[in-house]
Amino acid sequence: MPLAARHTVQRCLGASVSRNARLLATATALPQKDCSTITPPYEALLKKLQTVREILKRPLTLAEKILYSHLDDPYKSLSGGGKIRGEAYLQLKPQRVAMQDASAQMALLQFMTCGLPSSAVPASIHCDHLIQAITGADEDLKKSLVSNSEVFAFLESAARKYGLEFWGPGSGIIHQIVLENYAAPGMLMLGTDSHTPNAGGLGLLAIGVGGADAVDAMTGTPWELKAPKITGVHLKGKFPEHGWASPKDLILNLAGRLTVKGGTGKILEYFGDGVFNQSCTGLATIANMGAEVGATTSTFPYTPSMRAYLNATGRAVVADSADWAASKGYLQADEGAEYDEVIEVELSELEPGLNGPFTPDLATPLSQFPRLMQEKGWKDEVSAALIGSCTNSSYEDMTQAAHLAKQAKAAGLTTQVPFLCTPGSEQIRATMERDGLTAALEDVGATVLANACGPCIGQWKRPQSTEENAILTSFNRNFKSRNDGNKNTMNFLAAPSIVTAMAFSGKLSFNPVTDTIITPSGDHFKFSPPVGITLPERGFEAGNPAFYPAPNPKPQPDTPIVISPTSSRLEVLEPFTSHFSSGQPKELPAMTCLLRVRGKCTTDHISAAGPWLKYKGHLTNISENLLITAINDEDGEVNSAADHTPSEGQVSNGTIPQVAQQFKARQEPWALVVDENYGEGSAREHAALQPRFYGCALIVARSFARIHETNLKKQGVLPLWFADKSDYSRIGSGDKIETVGLADLISGSGKDVHLRVTKSNGDVFLIKTTHTMSPDQLRWLEAGSALNYIKSARKSI
Repeated sequence: MPLAARHTVQRCLGASVSRNARLLATATALPQKDCSTITPPYEALLKKLQTVREILKRPLTLAEKILYSHLDDPYKSLSGGGKIRGEAYLQLKPQRVAMQDASAQMALLQFMTCGLPSSAVPASIHCDHLIQAITGADEDLKKSLVSNSEVFAFLESAARKYGLEFWGPGSGIIHQIVLENYAAPGMLMLGTDSHTPNAGGLGLLAIGVGGADAVDAMTGTPWELKAPKITGVHLKGKFPEHGWASPKDLILNLAGRLTVKGGTGKILEYFGDGVFNQSCTGLATIANMGAEVGATTSTFPYTPSMRAYLNATGRAVVADSADWAASKGYLQADEGAEYDEVIEVELSELEPGLNGPFTPDLATPLSQFPRLMQEKGWKDEVSAALIGSCTNSSYEDMTQAAHLAKQAKAAGLTTQVPFLCTPGSEQIRATMERDGLTAALEDVGATVLANACGPCIGQWKRPQSTEENAILTSFNRNFKSRNDGNKNTMNFLAAPSIVTAMAFSGKLSFNPVTDTIITPSGDHFKFSPPVGITLPERGFEAGNPAFYPAPNPKPQPDTPIVISPTSSRLEVLEPFTSHFSSGQPKELPAMTCLLRVRGKCTTDHISAAGPWLKYKGHLTNISENLLITAINDEDGEVNSAADHTPSEGQVSNGTIPQVAQQFKARQEPWALVVDENYGEGSAREHAALQPRFYGCALIVARSFARIHETNLKKQGVLPLWFADKSDYSRIGSGDKIETVGLADLISGSGKDVHLRVTKSNGDVFLIKTTHTMSPDQLRWLEAGSALNYIKSARKSI
C-alpha cells in the first residue's frame, strides 16, 4: 500500500476506533467557526445588485437577486434589459464548490489538467459515497477504508496539493456537512451532486452540476447558466393539527403535482407565512427534493429559524451579517416582484404520503394507499425500513424517530422488519448518542449505519433476491434497482416518522395516523404524533475531532499525487479530440445510430452506481456499464444493441457497451435517439463522459434533463431536441445521420439544425430539431470539450 494510502487509512481508522467513546466533558455550544470564506461579500453583492436594478428597472424575486448579484458582468449577461428568464445565458462567479468522493475523482482529474496551483474559490471534498452498508457503522467504515484506500489517498493528496478542505470517510453526507458548515444566506455555490440544492434551506442558491462545471469555478472561469424561470411556491398556514404531516410530505405532494420534469429550467422560490413556520432543516428537506422535479434549485427568504441554525452551528458571524443584508432588502423578494407561475399550497390540507414505486413523482396520500395496493395486487408487507440520507438525517428527523421508538418500546413492540438508520454527519451522530436517541432506536431493533449515503445510492449489501418486495425509505429517489440491485424492489418514499412507525407494523397498508398495532399483551396500541426537536437544548456535540479538516488550508504544491499506471480505480484523463477536421465545414461527421432508447432513462440507467462506484476515477473501466439497464425500443430488450456493419471478429448483436466498443475500435462516430427527460436523476457526469469516450457525437431527444444536457455539452456531445416529438420513431439502429446547418450555427449565420437521415433501403429525409446551445457552448463543441476550450483560451492570454 502506498505511503499516502496508509496515512489516510490510519488517520480515519483512528477516528473510527474512538467514535463510540462518549465524550465526558460537559456539553456546550459549538465553538465559533472561521467564517472568513463562508460569509458572502454582502456589500459587494448589493453594489452589483444596484447595477442590475439600473439595467432591469423592475422588482426582483429573491432568486434573481442572488443569481444576478453573482454575475461576472451584468451588462454583458443582461444585455441592457428585456426578457432574461428562460432566454439569456448568464456568466456567473460562484462563491464556493463542494464535491462528493465519487464525482470529485473525475472533477479533480479534469482540474489537474489545467495546471493551476490552487482553486480560485474555496472548495471541499466529502467522502460519503464509497461506504457500503453491511453490518453497521464501525465495521462498515473499517472495511471501506481498506477497500477504497487508493481513492481516499488520491482525494486527500489532491486536497493538500490544491488547498481544499478534505472531509474523510465517516465524517458525514456532503449535503448535511455543507448545511452545518458552509451554507450562508444569499450565497451562490455549486456542488457535484444533484442534491446540492439541500443547502437552499439556509436561503441561498446551491446548484448541482457536473465536474466540468465545478472546474469552471475552480479555475476562475465564469460559469454559464441559462437564466432559469422562477416559479413561486406560496406556502400558507401550518401543518394539520393531527401532527403527522411534515416538510417531506410537502415536497412529496409537490412532486406529484409537478412531475419529474415540471421544474426543469426553473428555480422554485418559496414564500408566504408557511415558510416561517418551518425549521431550517425542514426547509433543507424541501429544497433537497426539488431535484426530483428537475428544478435548477430551490430557495427561501431569510427566516428566524435560519438565524437560529447558524448560531447553533457556530456561525454567529454569518448570522449577524445576514441580518444586515436582510435589512438592506437582499434576502427576500421585492414587493411587486412577479413570478413566471405561482403554485398555492395550503399546508393545513396536507396529509402524509407515499411516493412510488420506481419514480419519485407518483404521489399517493397515505389514506388512499390501501386502495392502490389492492388495485395493483401488491403484498401487504414491508421487507425493510430505512431512514436517513441527505434528505432526512437531521437532528429533528432523528428525534421524531426516537420519540416513536420510545412509545413502541413502552408498549412492548420491536420493529418487524430490518430498520436501518443513517445519521447525516458526525455532529448529528455524536449529538444523537449523547442525547439517548441512538439507544432509543437500537433498543427497538434498529441498526445505525455509518455517516454516509449507504443504501440511498445503492451502497447496501442486501441478501440477493429477484422477488418483488416493498421497502419504505426517507430517501429522495426510488428508481428501479437503485437501492439493492433488484429491479423488483419497490421503494416507497415517505417522511422518516412514517417509515419508523410502519416498521413496527410490517404492513404496507398501515396508517399510523388512524390505525393500531396489536401488542404482545393483546392490547391495541396507537402512536401519538411524533415530536421533533429542531435544535438540541444542550447544543450540538461536535463528536470526534479527527473527522474535521483544518479550515481554509493553504495549498502544498510539492504534494505528490500518485496514480498507479496499473490501477483499476484511477486513470489519468486524455483530452477528447475535436469532431471537426481542420479546414472542413463545421458539420459533425456522418454518424451511425447505435440505439433508440425507450422510455425513462435516468443517469442510473446510463451509468449505474452501486458496485460501479469503485470505478468513478477510471473512465475506461466504468464505461463498461454504459446504458446496461436501458431498453432498446426496437427489440424491447434491456442492454441490447445491433452492429449492422461489424468488422472481422466483431459481433452483430451484443450488449450496448460491447457494440459501442466496436464502434470506437473502428473509429466510427455514432449517435443516440432518446425519449423524454433523458438523463433525469443525479448529476453524474460519467453519463456524458462514457458515451463520449466510446465515440458518441450526437444525442437527439424528445427532451433532456437540465444537468445532463449541460454535461453533454461540456464533454463535446451535441444535444438536440426533436422539433416534432413523433420524429423519435423515424430513426432506428444502423441509420446514417448527418447534421445540416450546424456549420452556419457555429459561424453565427444560422439558427436551425436539421438531421439528414439515410435509411438502410436508401430513403433519405430531413428532421427538424431545436437546441439550447449558447455561443460559448458552441465553442466547447468546436474544441472537443469545454475543458479543451478553457485550456486554449488560457494559452492565448
